[in-house]
Amino acid sequence: MADDDSGSRHSRYVSAIAKARTLPSNPPVIPEGMLELISSNVTLQEAPFLPHLARVRVEWLEGEADRFGNTCFEMPPHEVEIRKRKRMPPGPVTVSLHPILVEDEQLFAHTLVHELLHAAGLTEHDERHAELVNQIAPSPKLSESPLLQYIRDQALNQQEVKDWTCVHCGLIWDRTTVKAPSRCPKCARPFK
Repeated sequence: MADDDSGSRHSRYVSAIAKARTLPSNPPVIPEGMLELISSNVTLQEAPFLPHLARVRVEWLEGEADRFGNTCFEMPPHEVEIRKRKRMPPGPVTVSLHPILVEDEQLFAHTLVHELLHAAGLTEHDERHAELVNQIAPSPKLSESPLLQYIRDQALNQQEVKDWTCVHCGLIWDRTTVKAPSRCPKCARPFK
């Protein structure tokens, strides 16, 4: 029975990321004015590594990476926290971005700001971090991003449930979202 539970638990999670066709020959470039925008929206109190942000190395991830970006401090996490508290330099920091982002300028900017805020010392994925990312470089809407649409379609294809059925009126409709609907589109009753 435990095997059945763990199998169903694992099958809920979907890993969907587009594979880059080619790895760009030049490293990613921080757009002009982005560092200034970040600096004008955060304080040294919340982002103690802000003065060192210009020294962050930016590179591409492997073409088949399973994330859009990541930030790597070249020291253990506890050392990073000590340096944040003592206002010491962060040492070498590398921001890596998925090469597929060259296809979507707005998603590239959004991901880069997200990672640069980590490099500046906002290492938690909290409400303030999300607020800053959306203020400085908002994510594109799904309808505006062919890349996000492709990834959503890829995620939907991996789901076991291919359509939704209303238990109240019997309507069956194709699944077009990863999240379950809140109401039936026909009878408007809460979806179960």
